Amino acid sequence: MSKILLEVKNLETHFKTEEGLVKAVDNVSFNLMRGETVGIVGESGSGKSVTSLSIMRLIPSPPGKIVGGEINFYDKDGSVTNLVEASEADMRDLRGNEISMIFQEPMTSLNPVFTCGNQVTEAIKLHQNVSNAEAKERTLKLFEKVQLPTPDRIFKAYPHQLSGGQKQRVMIAMAMSCNPQVLIADEPTTALDVTVQKTILELMSNLKDEIDASIMFITHDLGVIAEIADRVIVMYKGNIVEQGDVYSIFSNPQHPYTKGLLACRPPLNRRLSKLPTVADFMEEKDGELVELNSSVDEMLASFEISREKHDAHLVELKKKEPLLQVRNLKTYFPSEKNFFGKVLNYVKAVDDVSFDVYPGETLGLVGESGCGKTTLGRTILRLAPAWDGEVIYRGKRILDLSKAEMKDLRKEIQIIFQDPYSSLNPRLTIGNAIMEPMQVHGILANDQERKDKVVELLETVSLLPHHFNRYPHEFSGGQRQRICIARSLALNPKFIICDESVSALDVSVQAQVLNLLIELREKMDLTYIFISHDLSVVKFMSDRMIVMNKGKIEQMGPADSIYENPETQYTKNLISAIPKGLVSDIKVRTSKGEA
Repeated sequence: MSKILLEVKNLETHFKTEEGLVKAVDNVSFNLMRGETVGIVGESGSGKSVTSLSIMRLIPSPPGKIVGGEINFYDKDGSVTNLVEASEADMRDLRGNEISMIFQEPMTSLNPVFTCGNQVTEAIKLHQNVSNAEAKERTLKLFEKVQLPTPDRIFKAYPHQLSGGQKQRVMIAMAMSCNPQVLIADEPTTALDVTVQKTILELMSNLKDEIDASIMFITHDLGVIAEIADRVIVMYKGNIVEQGDVYSIFSNPQHPYTKGLLACRPPLNRRLSKLPTVADFMEEKDGELVELNSSVDEMLASFEISREKHDAHLVELKKKEPLLQVRNLKTYFPSEKNFFGKVLNYVKAVDDVSFDVYPGETLGLVGESGCGKTTLGRTILRLAPAWDGEVIYRGKRILDLSKAEMKDLRKEIQIIFQDPYSSLNPRLTIGNAIMEPMQVHGILANDQERKDKVVELLETVSLLPHHFNRYPHEFSGGQRQRICIARSLALNPKFIICDESVSALDVSVQAQVLNLLIELREKMDLTYIFISHDLSVVKFMSDRMIVMNKGKIEQMGPADSIYENPETQYTKNLISAIPKGLVSDIKVRTSKGEA
């Protein structure tokens, strides 16, 4: 039996667009060995997902087409199939049966009108000659294997009735249902909490060993790659720029792009004034890449802040009067009613929470999905109804204000939402989207002055004046988030709640947006509540941090102290779940023979 399971040779996949030909995958070659996990890493647009879709022959045509190369699949029986030339009937036999794929977004990958059990049994019956009863039994066993609670309930549930982590487990069960030889996982943990992400990564590793499969794991996060991969392939603009075993890549990266990706993830063992980005390590001149810095460690050291300096900054913050005071705040939602509509039970989303925020401070709010952190942020801004308690902003009791008074206050307190695409009106140009709140609140004398202000704001967030007349769909995710930041700044606020505002971004784009938020905080004297499920990002951004669990505050204090001295098991679990990506950790993992 061949040791090579999948051989990609000189693969070229192109797309015809209005701007011309895009070489999404440009002469790419690599092998996937039996029993191996290969990580493919790179930013959005690097070609990693198009590579996986090419292997599955799922490239939409038009506008895309595989124009060259081979993808050879070496079956257990010794036969070799070139997937580029295989018939559609042959591909249907292979897809899901020998080569399976877990997609990035389980909600759009699962059919909303069929139960989860129905969708997995359908996949089993398509490739295996079994009865309905046998298919159901196998599905329930798979649900147990992927650690879904109450498999019988999940079998009858629809996708919208499950959490993100549970939906992803259903997708993994479906992908594993026919014991495939190759499992392609395309960003399967991007939008998940770090604790759920850790569970999913462990689950995939265990299932891979159990069915003797090979995994191609696609992500933008080298920290995740460090947890799961044996080898790493780094892609940039459709090309492979570096590949090697995971320890070599992390301990001695050769390409400046790899160095940039390694450096831009918030480190846990030092405090930085800003994050390095890919642009700190390389730039393009006349179509050629020029290396700017050669050492990741030197770059990190140049941005490092001493512990003494940061402690002194915290002392100065607490000398001021609090900008925001939250006292015994409660937000409950009805969860169960009787026949007559009387509420029998409540979900205590925010349960007796108290804290202060000081001027110029960034207070981090961290916890798993469902812990109440987003509801807390929305309740402070009166976007969710409070059940009890007080919110005092600069002496004003926000919960007691009239509609007119609240409208006036909204100029000072703003929110940047998690998903920039759904928070922008697709029918409005981004210039008008930023200008609209200025018109509502009567900021400046006329629309020409407002337009000039919008152009200034666009330049502040590193966008260009001519972007004013473009629509949201014409921008990347990172650019859309910059637009939302510009819109939140349009009313000259003093206090901004950032609700998971970087969770869906590439690590390199995430670093740019985090640096922008820090720069704006210093320049415009802003105060933030920064909400995220990623403790490493919160630790980097925050002066102090609140850990939330089940609507209550689990731990509160300086961000560095919480990381170094977690007081509760919940906080310890959050910290241990962060993908470290440290060379020492990888060395331990590989020395144990796990890679």
